[in-house]
Amino acid sequence: MDYTLQYYDLVLAAILASIFVGGAVGYATAISEPVAVVVFGALAIAFIAHALFINGPVDEFEDLTAPVE
Repeated sequence: MDYTLQYYDLVLAAILASIFVGGAVGYATAISEPVAVVVFGALAIAFIAHALFINGPVDEFEDLTAPVE
């Protein structure tokens, strides 16, 4: 079975990694952990926003207006 990573797989990995990096930065540096997690959580929100609005899961703009069966 040949499975290749898709864009949305990488987005999910980036979201998870940003939250873990925030925790690690909060644990290993003088920055408090809640602040670090919130800042890196904002980065995760940026990944989500890019995946939804910039590189959305539709091929063409007309796909948004197609009726759902």
